[in-house]
Amino acid sequence: MVRANGAVSLRELARVVQTSEVTVRRDVRALEAEGLLDRRHGGAVLPGGFTRESGFPQKSHLATAEKTAIADLAATFVEEGEAIVVGAGTTTQELARRLARVPGLTVVTNSLLVAQALAHANRVEVVMTGGTLRGSNYALVGSGAEQSLHGLRVSRAFLSGAGLTAERGLSTSNMLSASVDRALVQAAAEVVVLADHTKLGTDTMFQTVPTDLITRLVTDEPPAHDDRAGTELQALADQGVQIAVAGGQGGTAGSGAGGPGGDSVPARQQRRDVPVPGPRRQVPGAGGQLRSASASMLGEQGAERARVADLRRR
Repeated sequence: MVRANGAVSLRELARVVQTSEVTVRRDVRALEAEGLLDRRHGGAVLPGGFTRESGFPQKSHLATAEKTAIADLAATFVEEGEAIVVGAGTTTQELARRLARVPGLTVVTNSLLVAQALAHANRVEVVMTGGTLRGSNYALVGSGAEQSLHGLRVSRAFLSGAGLTAERGLSTSNMLSASVDRALVQAAAEVVVLADHTKLGTDTMFQTVPTDLITRLVTDEPPAHDDRAGTELQALADQGVQIAVAGGQGGTAGSGAGGPGGDSVPARQQRRDVPVPGPRRQVPGAGGQLRSASASMLGEQGAERARVADLRRR
């Protein structure tokens, strides 16, 4: 499976061979000792350091339950009438299916799969970039895609990638894809990364979004034994990234927008944000100015009330 897909999660291996993750982890250690693969927290990859990119058919069958939960949660961050950009990937494709019933939404994308998921949504406007088709992930890349994004401004960008670390941020294995993703980031006021726990701590060749530009990470609940994923999440939170965990406390049923196939989006109160220390960005001196303005306004209001009371007494 690792040779065919380039990477595979322990959950997926346990499901396919119908055994426990504990057994799978022991076997993966044995295979690593023989030099046949490299272990990664939550999974295994081909030996040789950086993970290579898998094709769409392989990636679409990996961590499907996690991607579904992440897409459900990510859709709750989209408001009616927003303009957003959605990058290429199997997780973002799942997100697009859940955005089909968000009224007044405008989606800019370089992904044919995202566009296809929204093709029959009569209240969603889809804007595609130009560029050259990259068949392995059905995405438009190259200078044409990047130039079409110049001058664009939207509220949020939803992106996925091949790896995510607190040190380097989001990364991918393909240079052309990374370049377009960077252009998508430049067009957005906020950046939301969609990444399941198997990508946490994985580093690939080309950086797409440095950590300090990531507003929020939407991920799934790491297994209790996956200490590295938990450590990486804490490191990301320490750097100011807001962490939203799918499949946490609060259940899974809910109401909201749904995809053409009846996919429902859980209610907003069901997402679980991990608190982070302090705000992401502050304008120097803004807090003091706001407090001074508030105090001045309250003083003026008090004087006005005293003047009115005096007039009434007279």
